[in-house]
Parts: sequence; structure tokens; C-alpha cells
Amino acid sequence: MPRLRAFTQVDVFTAVPFKGNPVAVVLDGSGLTDAEMQAFANWTNLSETTFVLPPTDPAADYALRIFTPKDELPFAGHPTLGSAHAVVHAGLAKPKAGRLVQQCAVGLVDLAVDEAGIAFRLPRYAQTPVKDPEAVAWLGEGVRVAGTPQAVDVGPVWLIAELAERSALENLAHDPARLTRFYQATGMTGATIFARDGDGIMVRSFAPGDGIPEDPVCGSGNAAVAAYRLGQGQIGAGSRYIASQGRQIGRDGSISVRIEGDSIHVGGACVTCIEGTVLL
Repeated sequence: MPRLRAFTQVDVFTAVPFKGNPVAVVLDGSGLTDAEMQAFANWTNLSETTFVLPPTDPAADYALRIFTPKDELPFAGHPTLGSAHAVVHAGLAKPKAGRLVQQCAVGLVDLAVDEAGIAFRLPRYAQTPVKDPEAVAWLGEGVRVAGTPQAVDVGPVWLIAELAERSALENLAHDPARLTRFYQATGMTGATIFARDGDGIMVRSFAPGDGIPEDPVCGSGNAAVAAYRLGQGQIGAGSRYIASQGRQIGRDGSISVRIEGDSIHVGGACVTCIEGTVLL
């Protein structure tokens, strides 16, 4: 029997409403079936929808399930940050010494909470070179890739490639159908492409096969880019930089990346845009 459940929508990687990446958060997912969660995520038509549950691991403050319009993800960045913001705002969990622990399919995720925003420590990452020319053929003719693309597993698996020119990334005229055919055959989530931009980088993420033609501001994609850059020697222990994402589709996301040893931390500001209830 459907019942009213607390619901909120949070914009992530921005302090300005409607300029980041929204995540829909059902603050009480207890009793919902997988099919009901998936159907609701499809209905919201956002890149991700999450459901907060009691943790089964005593080390966690809460548990989270994360869905795209078409599938469940073991981990995702902006839903993790936005859900943590919603959980704290609703009083469902309180940071201890500025720290929260989220339980999700990938395991336990450490979160740091302060006045500037929320950051997650990437729970895992691994990368494999991708030498198939189809990996970047969807970018279009004349687009130059710097280095070898990598399949970077951060829970979701992203194809990561650096473009030689920022203008090529800004004005990309890509082939979504060709991208979908490539990554579905390889089991990847999608592609995150970046170009250097002064002291920071500019990023775009695409997962059309999951119903996300372009992700406005992607936390796991940016974490995968950081893993790629760390592996390529572009950054190292102690590095910090800011990534921008979303301007091509009317957003203005700002992602903070910090490297501690071999740990990757990704964070940003969050702002609540909708609060209420949903009959579910």
C-alpha cells in the first residue's frame, strides 16, 4: 500500500539553486521493492534518484540505494553528496567530528562535512587502457585525444579520455548512438571526457544508454578523471584542483578534487531545491 514518504530534491556541486546536478532523495525507502524504486527513478527522469534506508553495517550512519532511470548503480558521486546533505538536513544522521559513513552497494563511503560542503573519499578505483579506436570514434572527426583512453572502475565504469583542445570539448558534436553501442558491448556506464583549463579542468559526461544523454555535473565521472590523471602523473599526492562542468547545458557546476596519498576526495556545495512528501 503506497504511503506518504519524506522527499527532497538537492542541487549538487553548486550553492546556487538550479545550476548544479539535481538528485531526488526519498528519505524513507523502507518496504519498497526494487521494481518500485526503479519505476520511481524512471518517473523522476533525473540522472539519479536515491532511497535512504537503515544501515545493516554498524559502522554506517545510513544506507543508500542509487538508481538511474534505467538501472541501479553500486555507487555514484553527486547522489552520494546530495543524499548526505538531505540526511543531515532532515536530522536522520548527525556528523561525528565532521564525518559521516554511507553504506551502499560498493561498500562503506567516508564523507567529510563542513561549512564549504560535503566531500566523499572514493571507495575504490582501477583503470585499464582501451586501445579500440571505436572507444573515441563517437567523438567525431577531427577531435584529437591526448594519451590513451582508460576504462576507470570507480563502482560505475567510465571511459575516460583527455581532449587536446578545450574548444573541441566545448563544441563537441558527438554521436550518442555510436557511444551507446560501444559502451554497452563493454559493460561501461558511459564516457567522461575532459580538457585542461588553466589550473583546473573542464569535464563533460555522457551515458545515453542509461537514459542520461549528458550528465549535468558528474561526481563519479570526475572521480574517475582524477584517477586517470593520477595514473598518468598529471597530479600527485597533495594535489588540489577545481573542475567545471555543465555550462554547455545551462548549468555551472564546480567540483573540488583533492589527493591525499593515493586517496581521491571529491566534493562541492549542495543546496536544497524541493522539500515535501511523495506517495510511494
